[in-house]
Amino acid sequence: MHHGTLAALANGTIGVVGGLGPDDVGTRATFVAGAYGESTDGLVRPLPGPWAAGVGRDPADATWQLDLRTGTLCRLDRDGSTTAQRIVSIVRPAITVVRALVDAGDPRPAPLAPPRAPPSLCANHTFDVRRGQDGIHTAVVRGARDAVVAVASQQVVGAERPRLDRVVAVARGAGASASATEALTDATAVGVDGLLAEHRAAWEARWAGADIEIVGDDEAQRAVRFAIFHLLSCAASTGESAVGARGLTGPGYAGHVFWDTDVYVLPALAALAPDAARSVLEYRIRRLPAARARAAAGGRAGARFPWESADSGEDATPRFGRDLHGDVVPITTGDLSEHITADVAWASSHYLDWTADAAFLAQGGRDLIVETATYWMDRSQHDARGAAHVYDVTGPDEYHECVDDDAYTNLLIRWHLGRAAEVLEQEGDEHRAGALRDRAAALVVGRRPGGGHEQFAGFDALDDVDLRTLGRLPVAADMVLGRERTARSKVLKQPAVLMAHHLLGDALSRADLLADLGAELPRISHGSSLSPAICSAVLARAGRPDDALALFHLAGQVDLLDLTGTTTTGLHLATMGGLWQAAVFGFAGVRPREGVLDVDPHLPTSWASLRVRFLFRGVPVLVEIDHASVSVRAGRPLAVRVSGAPVEATIDGDLLPGGGRHRSEVTP
Repeated sequence: MHHGTLAALANGTIGVVGGLGPDDVGTRATFVAGAYGESTDGLVRPLPGPWAAGVGRDPADATWQLDLRTGTLCRLDRDGSTTAQRIVSIVRPAITVVRALVDAGDPRPAPLAPPRAPPSLCANHTFDVRRGQDGIHTAVVRGARDAVVAVASQQVVGAERPRLDRVVAVARGAGASASATEALTDATAVGVDGLLAEHRAAWEARWAGADIEIVGDDEAQRAVRFAIFHLLSCAASTGESAVGARGLTGPGYAGHVFWDTDVYVLPALAALAPDAARSVLEYRIRRLPAARARAAAGGRAGARFPWESADSGEDATPRFGRDLHGDVVPITTGDLSEHITADVAWASSHYLDWTADAAFLAQGGRDLIVETATYWMDRSQHDARGAAHVYDVTGPDEYHECVDDDAYTNLLIRWHLGRAAEVLEQEGDEHRAGALRDRAAALVVGRRPGGGHEQFAGFDALDDVDLRTLGRLPVAADMVLGRERTARSKVLKQPAVLMAHHLLGDALSRADLLADLGAELPRISHGSSLSPAICSAVLARAGRPDDALALFHLAGQVDLLDLTGTTTTGLHLATMGGLWQAAVFGFAGVRPREGVLDVDPHLPTSWASLRVRFLFRGVPVLVEIDHASVSVRAGRPLAVRVSGAPVEATIDGDLLPGGGRHRSEVTP
């Protein structure tokens, strides 16, 4: 069932889910960025668009192949020859192309079909299709909040061994029909050969600056390239990108935007596709009015971002859900998971560290950092002794709800207030900056006598549970122990204090990192797909790369092996972002520090070498690591430190756009 999801293709504007055959099981739909509607349960959910229908029946011995290098989904015959292929163009955001060999006597399939997706996960909609006198097919999906229009043309070339060429254009919103028709006209003028060629060339250029090469571990290599492919496909490079937890690969989590986007996906985009990272932040900037309104509704100053959001930026978190036993349970994250407000500020600062985008602060980035810090000034409270607290929150570990002084939340707030103070100091507002710094210093973060941080006030008094009694990890501990028993225990769903170490790096001491790792890791059940990759990154940074590798492999299997049983509803983009971070921030040890690129690698014993490509402040970089040496090559001069020592990066013009590209073709 999940294979149709693994075959998903996207370009940040549209995503096509489903195989190349007409009878594929599972979801078959086109998902369009920003297209939402309403479902019978009142939730805002994705509006599934018309599907570019399958072509011919899959022979029993046919196989699918997703060619990551060229961004092409292929159907292969028994001899390995390509009989059908699909692309979602990364050059023309509205365009999908299908080319397939067909039997001479077969009826030609209509190019557009109604979407098929779980009704409980998608918005209510109607479907209408018509064929014009000019042979152009038009299909419209309408929902309560939006509409998605697809227009398509197709032709059959040849008689003896005919080939069907189909071009589909998709658009949403007002004027969608005219926009899609114009895009189709432009694309058909180029022709299918031209569309395929330009798409493949664009993917080659992407990989030239984004690849990770692992020698000695084929499983890790496949997983990290699969992750990079979908990370590069999830966000548009212009405008805004509302990247949901499953991107454009399925309707899971109602297509809502979580902290997944800000702290898991964006760090990879900042280093691989900075324009796409900027569009992710633009989504937050344009929803600042809704964040201000949310804060005001709670009687607070500043801006508070919702835990889940969709098109409007208002809180879209459901109030109730069902557990694995079918019982109705309350969902409190919409009220209590306030750390997302600091996460958005962190993402903004991280983007600045990686890109040095001078215009970003003036174009809304400043408000993402300062107005959200203003919220924390109002949200935190002083006690009689002058210490500041944040009561009644839920941190990343959602097994423990409504706690006081959550360490992750308060550590991020402390950092957040300091970062906002820096911005205000640059503006000359020393008074407000001083107030922010004073509050940060007063904010309580629990400490353990032996070193490290208590996860939240009272955590250390909870019951100990041996994770081995819960079964093989990963495990949803609350499903085994029950919600109440889990809440009384020290079992964690995912890294909490360790997540703060991962995001804040040198702002926290290495001694605390080692203490927190020893205390927290044995208690993590990995009940969230977000968990293994971040634990891997932290372990590698702590000098335990071989231990980190097991969790890296686990994260790589989440979708490829459908470990959670939920891949049918879309790929887990946060897991993929975490994999990239584990490889780059963890094993390669790459971090920006005050404008300098730091490299402090920790290579697993079984890996012969690691090669990582990315952009740092506009400069293409290639870091090559083996067990005896580290090499840093850059397209232009770059300040670099390796294991704490300043070095000269080798200047390599082949890393610049247009240099040293690999050519690859797929032809039916």
